[in-house]
Amino acid sequence: MITIILNDAPYGNKRSYNGLRLALARAEEDVRIFLMADAVFCALENQTTPNGYYNIARMLKSLLKRGANIHMRGSCSDARGVSENQVIREVVKSDMATLAGW
Repeated sequence: MITIILNDAPYGNKRSYNGLRLALARAEEDVRIFLMADAVFCALENQTTPNGYYNIARMLKSLLKRGANIHMRGSCSDARGVSENQVIREVVKSDMATLAGW
């Protein structure tokens, strides 16, 4: 089992991208991803990126298809105005207690 915590926005630097690359490389295992702070924007549906450029939403959907558990911290999404109807349906609104349990 591997748990990856992402804190940064999906674009602007490659921290979230690299964390998801690691998750994809380990996708045969039980993968858990926790999005907090600006990383909640990674879960936004309908991201448009230039051709040939990585797309964080597509990476998350690929992980979900492979059985990954993806949670986002509810208070972080609330503070940033991100509602549940804006994010990928399978991403679970969660809390620090869940992360601590992982």
